[in-house]
Amino acid sequence: MSTDLVDAPVTVEGVAGFLAARRWLLDHREDLATARAGFRWPRLERFNWALDYFDPMARGNDAVALWIVHEDGREERVSFAELSRRSHQVAVWLRSQGIQRGDRVLLMLGNERALWESMLALMKLGAVIVPATAQLVPQDLADRFARGEVRHVICAAHQRGKFEAIAGDYTRIVVGQAAPGWRAYDESAAASTDFQPEGETRASDPLLLYFTSGTTTQPKLVAHSHESYPVGHLSTMYWLGLRPGDLHLNISSPGWAKHAWSTFFAPWNAGAGVFVLNRSRFSAPALLQALATHPVRSMCAPPTVWRMLLQDGLGPRPVSLTDVLSAGEPLQADLIQAVRAHWGLCLRDGYGQTETTCQIGNPPGCPLIPGCMGWPMPGYRVELLEAEDHPAREGEISLPLDGPLPPLMLGYAHDPERNGRATRAGHYRTGDLARRDADGGFYYLSRADDVFKSSDYRISPPEVEAVLLQHPAVADVAVVPYPDETRLAYPKAYVSLKPGWTPGPALAQDLMRFGREHLAPYKRVRRIEFAELPRTISGKVQRGLLRARELGRAACGTRAAQEYREEDDGAA
Repeated sequence: MSTDLVDAPVTVEGVAGFLAARRWLLDHREDLATARAGFRWPRLERFNWALDYFDPMARGNDAVALWIVHEDGREERVSFAELSRRSHQVAVWLRSQGIQRGDRVLLMLGNERALWESMLALMKLGAVIVPATAQLVPQDLADRFARGEVRHVICAAHQRGKFEAIAGDYTRIVVGQAAPGWRAYDESAAASTDFQPEGETRASDPLLLYFTSGTTTQPKLVAHSHESYPVGHLSTMYWLGLRPGDLHLNISSPGWAKHAWSTFFAPWNAGAGVFVLNRSRFSAPALLQALATHPVRSMCAPPTVWRMLLQDGLGPRPVSLTDVLSAGEPLQADLIQAVRAHWGLCLRDGYGQTETTCQIGNPPGCPLIPGCMGWPMPGYRVELLEAEDHPAREGEISLPLDGPLPPLMLGYAHDPERNGRATRAGHYRTGDLARRDADGGFYYLSRADDVFKSSDYRISPPEVEAVLLQHPAVADVAVVPYPDETRLAYPKAYVSLKPGWTPGPALAQDLMRFGREHLAPYKRVRRIEFAELPRTISGKVQRGLLRARELGRAACGTRAAQEYREEDDGAA
C-alpha cells in the first residue's frame, strides 16, 4: 500500500476497506506516527466478519489457527481451513436446533475447541452471543437470562447443574456428556458443511452482549455490533504487534471481553494463531513449561499473573518469545523492570474497556517509559476532560463522538440513563483518570470514583499502591480513604502478603515506614490492614466495598483485628 495515504487519507468502503485498513497497520507495525496518520476506519453498511473476512482468509490456509494444550497433556491443533469448514457445519446444526438471526445465545464454555467453533458459527447465523464466565452462580445466570433475553444456551457438561433452577422454554445444548433435556453438541459432526446465510448482516446489527464485572454496582450490559468489535480490534491487533504466522498466548478466562480481544478477534485479524492452556486453575509452572516447549511468540497477561510468574521464578527466557504485554490493571514500573531483568523483554502496557477496543498502548517500536500506559492507537482520538468538561492535561479519559468511531459499543442495553451519563458533552466517558505529558504519553491515575482528598490534596490510590508493592512482603494491595474530621481522609492500605511473611504489628510499622521514605507526606499511609482483597469474579479489586467498610467502622468506632495504626508506635 502506498504511503500516499499519509498525505491524502482516504476511507474505503466495505470489505475492501477493512482489508486495506488491516494491511496498513501490518505494514507500519513499528511506526505509530505513520500508522495513525494514514489509518481510516472503513465505511461499512453490511459486514459479517466470520463470512466476509475469516472464511476467505481461511480458504486453503493450513496454518495453525488454534492450538490448545489440555490439562491432561492432550494437544489439539486446528488450521484456519478446518475451523472455517467446522464452523459452517456447526452453524447448519445450530440452525436446525432453532437458533435464528437475532436470537440471544448464552455461551458458557471453557478454553475448548467448541468455544471458537460456536463463536464463528453464531456469528455466521447472525445470532447475538452472550458470553458467560464459568464462575457464575445460578443467581448470576438468572439475571443474564432476564436482562439479556436469552433464548438458547450452549454450555460445558459440568456446568449443566447451574441451569436447573432456571425455568423457561429455552434451547439447552451441552458440550460433552449428553443428558436428558439437553441436546448433544457432538451431533453437529453429522451435519452438512454447506452453510448458506439467510439474508445479509448489517454492520450495526448486535453481535455481543457482555455483562461487565462492576466493582460497585450491578453488572452493566454492554452491547457490541458486527462492526465495533470485529473491526475495532484492528487497534488491538496493532498494539499487540501480531503478524501473520505468529502464535499468541493470552491469559484470560472465556466470558470476559479481554478473551475476545486477544484470544479471538485481534490474533485472527492479523492471521496469527491462538495458543491456549485449557486448565481448571491457573498454574504458573504449567504456563512457564508451555512457553519453554511451544513456539509462542507473543504473550499477554494481567499484572496479577506477571507477579505470580515472578514469585514462581521466571527462569530463562523462552526461546521463541519476542513480545510480552499486559492489560486489565495498572502496570507498575517494578514489573516492567523485573521482566526486563529476567528475560530482556519490554513488558508493554495496553488500555481499553469492555465498551471499547484498545484505546491507548505501547505498540512495537515506541520508546517504553516506565509508568506510561502509551499513546492513542490508530483510529482513536483521546482527550482528557476535567470536571467542567474542558480539555486538560489531567482528567477523565474521553473519546470525542463527532467522528467515526467503530470500536465504541452500541450502548448499555436497557439503560438510557447510564448511556446519557457516559456520553455527555459530546464525549464517551471512560470513568478512568489519567494525565498526559508534553510528548503526548498517557499515565493512568485511577478510576474517577477511587480518587479522594486528604486536606486539599488529591490522592490517586494506584500511585500509593505502586510504592507499597515494591516492599518485598507485599503480594497485592488496595488503598482507600478512611475518614478524618480534620483532614477529610487519610490513606489506608489493605495488604495481602507473599508466602513466608507473617502479619503483625512489626511488619505493619515497617510497611508504614517504607511508605514514609518513598511517598510525599500527604500520601503517607497511616493505617495497614492485612487481609485478602475482595474481588469481582473477573479479578478486579472491589475498592467500593473497602471504602464502605471504612465508613461503617468510622461510624461505629470499631477496629479490625488485623488493623495497625501509625500512632501505635508513636511515629505519627
